[in-house]
Amino acid sequence: MSEIASAPVIQIRDLTKVFYLGGNNDVHALRGVSLDIYPGEMVAIMGPSGSGKSTLMNMIGCLDTPTSGDYYLDGLLVSNLDDDQLAIVRNRKIGFIFQKYNLLARATAVENVELPLRYSDDSSSMTERATEMLQLVGLGDRLRHQPNELSGGQQQRVAIARALINHPAIILADEPTGNLDSVSGQEVMDLLLKLNREKATTIVIVTHDKRVADQAQRTIRLFDGKIIDGEQI
Repeated sequence: MSEIASAPVIQIRDLTKVFYLGGNNDVHALRGVSLDIYPGEMVAIMGPSGSGKSTLMNMIGCLDTPTSGDYYLDGLLVSNLDDDQLAIVRNRKIGFIFQKYNLLARATAVENVELPLRYSDDSSSMTERATEMLQLVGLGDRLRHQPNELSGGQQQRVAIARALINHPAIILADEPTGNLDSVSGQEVMDLLLKLNREKATTIVIVTHDKRVADQAQRTIRLFDGKIIDGEQI
C-alpha cells in the first residue's frame, strides 16, 4: 500500500444535493455526506441505483455543484465555483477514466492523450509527454494506432494515459472495467493498482462490481444519499 499523507486531497463536509422537480417530487440525492480521501489512496465507491453514487461522482469530478456543504479538492474550495472555474479545476486537478473510453475515433493514441494539454497553460512538448504516458501504460508500440485498431483493453489504457498527462491530484474512474471482458478488465485494474502502488496516484473508482471494489484499499458504500459503510466523518 502507498504511504498515506496526513492532509486529505478530497475533503467533503455535509454535502447535500437536491434536484428540485416541484411539489413533492424533489429528489434528495445526497443527504449530508462527509468524507476524506488522502493522497496515495485507492478508494472504491459503491451503491445501488438511486443511492447517490453518480451524484457524488459528479461532485468529486467538479461536474456539478452541491445544494449545500463544502468540498475541498487538493486544498481548494471548489463547491462554490462557477462553471468556467470548475472547468479549469477539472482540467488541472482531475484525470477522468470512463466506461466507454471517450476517445476520438479518427485520432491516433498519441493525439488522444495530448488532448488535455491543448486546453491547459502548459502545451509544450505535447507529443513527447503523450508518448511517455503511453509507454508508461504499456502502449509504446501503439502510438500511431487509431481506436478501431486497438482492443478494448488497449483503448482503456489510452484513456488512462490521457488521464495522467496533466499529473492530476486525483484519477476518477467511472466503471473503468464495465465494457471489458474479465481478462482485459483485470489487466486494467492491475495497471491502476501499479500506478497507485508505484506512483502513489490517488484513484477513486465508482463501480458496481464487488470484484473491482475488493481490490481497492477502502470501499465507501452509499444508500439513499448517505454513507452507510466505509467512512462518515
